[in-house]
Parts: sequence; C-alpha cells; structure tokens
Amino acid sequence: MKILKTKKIQSSNKPAFKKPALTKRELEKLFTKAKNELIMLSEITNCIMGSLKLDQVLYTILTALTSHAGLGFDRAMFFIVNKKRETLEGKMAIGPHSAEEADKIWQHVYNQELELNNLLKAYEKFKTDPGSKLNSIVQGIRIPLRVDTGILALTILEGMPFEITTREAKSMANDRIKKWIKMDLFVTIPLKTKTSTFGVILVDNIFSKKTITKDNLRILNMFANHAALAIENSRLYEKTVHLSRTDWLTGLWNTRYFSAILEKKLKKAKETKNPTALLMIDIDNFKRFNDKFGHRQGDDAIKKVADTLNRYSRGTDFVCRYGGEEFCIIMSKTNKAAAKRIAERLRKETEKSFKKDKTIPKEYKLTISLGLAFFPNDTIEKNDFINKADQALYRAKQTGKNIVCVYSTDFDIQ
Repeated sequence: MKILKTKKIQSSNKPAFKKPALTKRELEKLFTKAKNELIMLSEITNCIMGSLKLDQVLYTILTALTSHAGLGFDRAMFFIVNKKRETLEGKMAIGPHSAEEADKIWQHVYNQELELNNLLKAYEKFKTDPGSKLNSIVQGIRIPLRVDTGILALTILEGMPFEITTREAKSMANDRIKKWIKMDLFVTIPLKTKTSTFGVILVDNIFSKKTITKDNLRILNMFANHAALAIENSRLYEKTVHLSRTDWLTGLWNTRYFSAILEKKLKKAKETKNPTALLMIDIDNFKRFNDKFGHRQGDDAIKKVADTLNRYSRGTDFVCRYGGEEFCIIMSKTNKAAAKRIAERLRKETEKSFKKDKTIPKEYKLTISLGLAFFPNDTIEKNDFINKADQALYRAKQTGKNIVCVYSTDFDIQ
C-alpha cells in the first residue's frame, strides 16, 4: 500500500538544483522557530513526566497533542496492543465528536485562555465525565492485528508512521476505524520500545480542516519518542506496584494490600450504607497433606484452591491469600443470602476439583471451611470485622469442616 510519499528521484541528465543561501533574517526566523519548538517540547515532556500512573500519563500526552499550547490537533487517540488477543485496543481519546462540540470546546479554550498545565488539572473530571463520547467510542474499539484491517494495524505491524494527508491517500486507506469514528485526513504514529511496537497515536484535524504540514509531522515524531518513554516508564511502575500487592505463589492480592483495601471498602460502605461481607477460608487438614506429600505438592494444592476461589468468585470480589493455607474475600454490596450462596459455591467447586485429581488418595482429598461476617450487622470496625469472620471460620472447623458458617453472637470462643 503506497500511502506514504515516495522518495523523489532526480534525473541524472539534469544538473542538481542548488538552493540559494539563506539571508540573516531567514536564519533568525528559523532559529526562533526551532527555539520555540524545543521550549514547547520541553514543557510538554515535563508535564508527561509529572506522573507515573498510566491513565494520567496518557491523558497528559493526548492533552498535549490537542491543546492550543501544545501541538494543537483537533483530536488525539491512543490504541494499545493486546498481545494475548493479537488485537489493537482503544485506550483513550481526547477531542470533540462533532463539529458543534468542537465549537463549544474551542470557544471555551479561547475565552478562558487555558494553558497546557491548566488543562492537565482537568484529568479527574475527564475520567468521570459520561459526556466524553469520543473517548467512550474509542475505548470500545478492537482491531485484529492483520494487514487487511487498516492503517492502525499496519502502523503496528510495520512499525512506521502513516500519513493519510491527501485525498489520493485517503481513497487507498480502507480502515475499519471508519465504522466507528468519522474520519477524513489523519496521521498515525507508532510508539516503540527497543524491542517492540506497543501502541499507536492517531491525530486529525477533521473539524478545523487545518492542513497537517511536514513541520507538524516532524514535531509529532519527536514528541512520540518522549511519549513512548513516558508510557513505558508508567507501565513498568504499575507492574512493580502490582507485584508489591500480590502474593508470590498464587498471584492473589496479599495480606498488606487486603488490609488497605478493606479499610477503603468499609469507608465507602459507611458512606453508601451498602452491606459488605467478609469471607475467611481455610484448607482443611492441610498440614497432614503437606507432611505426606511434601512442600512442593502442598504449594500446588494452595495454588489449586486459589485458582478455584478466583475463578468462581465474582469479578467485583476482592480475593486475597491471607497467609499460609488461609484466604479471605471481600464482597462489597452483598447481603447475607448472596454471600452464603457464593461461599457455598466456592466450597463445592473446591471439593469437586480435588475429587477429580486421581493423583491424590481418597483419604487425603482436600476441602475448605468458610466463615462469614457482615457489615454493618455484625460490626462497623475493620479489625473486629476480621475477628468475627475468623470466629465463624473457627466454628466451621470445630463443627465438622467442609462447611460454611455464619458469625453469630451466640458463639462462645474458648
């Protein structure tokens, strides 16, 4: 697909054209222009590096692309590669969805004389703004990474920018994104690390109809290098943060993060007056199993229980390894009937998964015991909440194991 401008070849029969020397005034203009561009890029880079949170970094980048104090495009969109699904997925977009919306935005920017740093402060509002139609549409886009699915996929597959800046180029660009977003002339820029291309930025001037010049493209390419570095740094940071919050063996959330999250969930529950359930879980007869088969198979058993709890709990539940062979699950906005139903499902699925394992003798098949406590019925304090769920678990272990027990004030813990 010959969409990019091809290199011009001069005829060897014609003498080479010699450009006239620039005047002092022309040189001064070029110098001033280059200086202003460098200052702008420096300011934008400083803003980008101001956060390590990925969504804030992306918002900063896209704002810099669309702000009148930045590169000044009408719209900017970011797409990221999903390696597992082999797709390109819309992550974030900034800009109007219609000409009417564009007029309102530009008039507001003009009246308020908003600069880049001021626009960046609007991130929290943008994040929760249901009226951001372009952003919603872009976040729903999934494009297979194949050569026949259009320019965005080709930008990743070939690792090079595409300039759809002429009507001829547009007629050759059969792009899937046109199904979701009104497109005219646009530019795509790949974002790369040393080893791979992980994302694409798309910019256009669909409403203002401003020409995307060679100068625009040169600055955009320079900017993309800084943006790629900032995004990669934020991704590495978020990966590090995630690892610090998860258990090394099971991949579930760890105890420290569980404690912090429970505090936040209870605070939210107090504000919204929604019920919250806490489920404490222990593997029955695990020490006997571990002594018989060894620590390696014991670790495998813990991972199997963790996988079952993660798989059969709800997506909104917070599943944690509490320590050793103990687990806990925070269930927000969950009443007693729903929590008991979920707990019973987890108990049955765990029992079933070990029954199917023919490598374990019948007398060593593992089960789980579960204890439930509820906010605000049983308590409104975090530590007491954990203690009451633990008391319910202790009663379940005392009364036969492989059962679900709900906390009661009648419990008499010795």
